[in-house]
Formats: sequence, C-alpha cells, structure tokens
Amino acid sequence: MHTLYILKCADDSHYVGCTGNLDERLKRHNKGEVSYTKSRLPFAVVLTINFPDRYKAFEFEKYLKSGSGRAFMYKRLI
Repeated sequence: MHTLYILKCADDSHYVGCTGNLDERLKRHNKGEVSYTKSRLPFAVVLTINFPDRYKAFEFEKYLKSGSGRAFMYKRLI
C-alpha cells in the first residue's frame, strides 16, 4: 500500500508526496529532513489517498506536480 499525500505549509504553499510509510515520512518532514518543507514548518495534512499499486501512486504524484495536475488539485482536491 502506497499513500499519496498533500501538505499545506505555513507559507500557504502545498507539497505533494508519495510514500510506503506515511507516519515515518511525516516524522521526517517534522524533523526538517525534507528540503522543501524544512523552512515551511509547521504543516497540515490536507489529503491522503491510498493506492494498492506503488506505480499508480507515483504516476498520480507526477501528474499533480504538472501544470494541469496542479490546476486539478486546487480545483478538485483541496
């Protein structure tokens, strides 16, 4: 099981990520070990979506990081 997640950072930006272990990944974000969120703490989890197939999760993450994917994310997901 892989989880796609969206975080809303303190500066109102959004971070999209994908992981096999959400709890561990969020701990790394909180410790400042992720470069993008390091200077944007604290953050809130806005959305999580579970995928049984890791490739589908990574494909959707890649889409959400594209221009049309960002538009979809802001209009439909958050």
